[in-house]
Amino acid sequence: MNSKDKFNPRDFLQPNNMLRLYASGAFPMADEEKGGINWYLPDVRTIIPLIDLKVPRTARKAIEKMNFKVKIDKDFDGVVNGCANRESTWISEELIKAYKRLKRRGHVHTVETYLNNELVGGLYGITFRGAFFGESMFSKVSEASKAALVALLQHLKQKDFVLLDVQYMTEHLKMFGAIEISFDEYTKLLHQSYTRACEF
Repeated sequence: MNSKDKFNPRDFLQPNNMLRLYASGAFPMADEEKGGINWYLPDVRTIIPLIDLKVPRTARKAIEKMNFKVKIDKDFDGVVNGCANRESTWISEELIKAYKRLKRRGHVHTVETYLNNELVGGLYGITFRGAFFGESMFSKVSEASKAALVALLQHLKQKDFVLLDVQYMTEHLKMFGAIEISFDEYTKLLHQSYTRACEF
């Protein structure tokens, strides 16, 4: 084997390879200490069903009270940097560059929350046909990330998406109807989502 044949982990961060990995149910996370990027394929997956949307009344009232303005795909850098701006983060500079390459191909999308014209929260994820793979969210003020999530849920349902993958369960996501399913069930949803050519 010559040097050209050697495996390069960065190949996994090229757009076509990233889409193939996402399409198989995998997702990347950077190792903050070692700097490498690993792909994960958990046996149990967390999704938010899009059939009957669940928005807690308390959250809805709080969001309405804050008078947020929500936009889509207006500030990728602001959202990703906001998600990465924490004491410990798996969102490395190398991963951000990879997301930007996917974004240029139309596979990365953001939902942003604004208050008085200032970005105060948001989320981003990867799309492939009828699936949305949620990656991360952030909030500078109370309820801002919830407002972005509510907008995302409504948008995906309107656009006839099949799957909203949120990777791991949190109390925040559980409020919105997130459930854990087996990888077999998850794979069935993946295959179903790929039958729809959804446009975000």
